[in-house]
Amino acid sequence: MANDKKLVEAITPMEEDFAQWYTDVVKKAELMAYSSVKGCMIFKPAGYAIWENIQKEMDARFKKTGVQNVYLPVFIPESLLEREKDHVEGFAPEVAWVTQGGLNPLQEKLCVRPTSETLFCDFYKDEIQSYRDLPKVYNQWCNVVRWEKETRPFLRSREFLWQEGHTAHATAEEAEARTQQMLNVYADFCEQVLAMPVIKGRKTDKEKFAGAEATYTIEALMHDGKAFGIQYTDKENKLQYVHQTSWGTTTRLIGAMIMVHGDNSGLVMPPRIAPVQVRVIPVAQHKEGVLEKAGQLKDRLEAAGFRVDFDDSEKTPGFKYAEQEVKGIPARIEIGPKDIENNQAVVVRRDTRQKYVVALDNVEEELTKILDTMQAEMLERARAHRNAHTYEAHSYEEFKDIIANKPGFVKGMWCGEQACEDKIKEDTTATSRCMPFEQEHISDVCVCCGKPAKKLVYWGKAY
Repeated sequence: MANDKKLVEAITPMEEDFAQWYTDVVKKAELMAYSSVKGCMIFKPAGYAIWENIQKEMDARFKKTGVQNVYLPVFIPESLLEREKDHVEGFAPEVAWVTQGGLNPLQEKLCVRPTSETLFCDFYKDEIQSYRDLPKVYNQWCNVVRWEKETRPFLRSREFLWQEGHTAHATAEEAEARTQQMLNVYADFCEQVLAMPVIKGRKTDKEKFAGAEATYTIEALMHDGKAFGIQYTDKENKLQYVHQTSWGTTTRLIGAMIMVHGDNSGLVMPPRIAPVQVRVIPVAQHKEGVLEKAGQLKDRLEAAGFRVDFDDSEKTPGFKYAEQEVKGIPARIEIGPKDIENNQAVVVRRDTRQKYVVALDNVEEELTKILDTMQAEMLERARAHRNAHTYEAHSYEEFKDIIANKPGFVKGMWCGEQACEDKIKEDTTATSRCMPFEQEHISDVCVCCGKPAKKLVYWGKAY
């Protein structure tokens, strides 16, 4: 029993130190390990399995919209990167360079891709000769390198995994339509699969992606009240008559999911994304027939399409329960001699720890209902948390007070001037998160300067 407690006690309470809680969870849930390369991380099987599910679910959604996958090189010649000065300037501090191949210096430095816009532009100039070649709707799943100064597992690492879509269209209207379509794909994925509510909107010019004409985003609120931008979209190609969009998301989504749903006992994963949806745990497994019955139950659930794990180790039941909770497996099924005698099993939800006694004859149907309910309720809890931590500010003093004392989103009107954005960031460290598509009018004047307001903006501190 002491070991059971140690497993959970090793996780720092989030109320005490949220950053340490996060690090403890990703380590104790065995999602990652630190690498010998500073700033880089190792995806352990449990962590990589989450990314595989994200990739599988998202890729299927992409392909339904006509997206095709390609793969471009990891290296970008310096001369090619220099063609887009605005783009390069935004990434310059984070670019890693290759200067030697084997034993010989390279004639031209090669950039290790921080993103592939320039490669796609170079590729498209040969692929697109007439309107008959349009549109091009390509995506690649790959790794990128950005030499971050401060790193944290999944949130910021010097090498990370992502997908980047790059499309080319004959008109700005077609590009805009594709941008909106992909933004909705991301938003739907986050809400329906990750149970993470988001706000859709446009970034201000100050916060837009380097080299972009406009940047759209979906913003989520973490448990500690900080914002989390999920992806960028919409890049206009100035060298060609075609109109390009770019859109992407990364393994940061795993970090976001952890911070939105986790608790002081560890990880909590939405059933639709969890690599293992249910763990079968035999109780008093030394008694005759228990392991056999539990194994049969595991086989039945797998045959029904559930992702199942079977813990027949010699650990105590208490340790097994604690381990299942730390790893965030959405449900466990306990089955022992009395359960077998009564033709039943006990299902325990990870998020609420609610117990359900279900008949073995229809365990598949009952488990489906339980997991569907859990998925829906996790989304609603996250939405309720976001709403409870979203505030309105009508004056600058009120704005500063909220930012200082109430972590979350602050809705405030904005005059459209970057000077006000700069002042807010300097005074509070908060930044504009997005101008939501669904605009509200809560005041006639800018929350910072008092001049006539043009847009409602969500403000907040971010990762």
